[in-house]
Amino acid sequence: MKKMLSKKPAATPQKVEEPAFQKPTRPSYTERWEEAGLTVVENDFGIVFKRHVQYPFSFQHGHYQLQSFFDALKIWRDASFDHPYALDFHEPVLFFDTETTGLKGVGTHIFLLGFLEVDEECECFSLTQYILADPAHEAAFLFESKLWQKSATVITYNGKSFDWPQLETRWTLHQKTLPKLRSQRQIDLLHSSKRLWKNDMERLKLKSVEEEKLGFSRKGDIPGHLAPIIYLDAVKSGVPDALMKVLLHNEWDLLSLITLYSHSTQLLFEEGYEESAKTFTNIGKWYGDLKESTQSVKVLERVTTQFDALEAGNAQYYLALQHKKSKRYSEAIDAFVASLHFVEARTKLHVLEQLAILYEHQIKDYKQALYYTQQGIHLIQKNEQWRAEQKQKWVISWEKRLLRLGNKK
Repeated sequence: MKKMLSKKPAATPQKVEEPAFQKPTRPSYTERWEEAGLTVVENDFGIVFKRHVQYPFSFQHGHYQLQSFFDALKIWRDASFDHPYALDFHEPVLFFDTETTGLKGVGTHIFLLGFLEVDEECECFSLTQYILADPAHEAAFLFESKLWQKSATVITYNGKSFDWPQLETRWTLHQKTLPKLRSQRQIDLLHSSKRLWKNDMERLKLKSVEEEKLGFSRKGDIPGHLAPIIYLDAVKSGVPDALMKVLLHNEWDLLSLITLYSHSTQLLFEEGYEESAKTFTNIGKWYGDLKESTQSVKVLERVTTQFDALEAGNAQYYLALQHKKSKRYSEAIDAFVASLHFVEARTKLHVLEQLAILYEHQIKDYKQALYYTQQGIHLIQKNEQWRAEQKQKWVISWEKRLLRLGNKK
């Protein structure tokens, strides 16, 4: 077989030159969309439609004027602790929302990019919307957004999980043509809404939050799931009438981001709003998770003094955890006992365990530790909702404590 091997050097493969980018032609409906109020912007990659609106700071959206955003910035400026949602007064901020032709997959296009930011020249909020002329002009659409050169904190509603990853996917498909997309600091207000109103609101869609918390009710709005159908129909037929309603839907989303940020900030600082014990308990727990113990205790103690024992049960539980971390064992025991009959079963089991631990190791009262251990075993045995395997593991663990305490006693 060696004789059959060629001794000639292998020919170097010729480098195949990639075809240069060819600018797509304008859609036939360009003039029609211009007549509807959209502006045509042309760049090296094609065209993109644009809409621009300005709002004075005094503009009212629901319960709030837009200038409430600056009140929120002042609150964060004067805060004595750090928080992931805090903004610096001079930090560039970009409220951002998209509309897409679907929810996932490479074939899903972003057809609308909406931006709302402070315009210091006109002393107003400036709304800019970029509309995809058609899929052939996607590179022009993405390039015109200027997200390859902007540096700002991006505020969204579910943008961290959806809007921004979608944008990165579409940008990657044009990476040989477009400048690199800049990474930005992000604040996702869906996450804060879950933190604030968990177990208090059934639905956390932006529209529900607007109606229940922000005092804004949409009139004549289109359902969000119809937006892709409306856009595709506008491209096919060239008629933009229904598409303008999609732009209005996006506009309301962006305005609500401003007021939701203001509302969330003021709630975090308990600025005189009527909210449920659940909401304030959630706030206290959030501060605790951020290791801001002083702020956590302050909020939770307010719940325990302003609401009845039933409503304040969970607040007492989280307050007890904070006292224990701070080695205020007597206060921790009082708060755990106060929560004992007002929390759900699994939390109650944890409360009994914590009381047994505190009495055994900190107070050295083995009789009380034994009492709470017996209560914990009784709770495990009588609860019929827990799985048998899990109950068996718990009983083994608790009986070890029972035996140890019996020996100590």
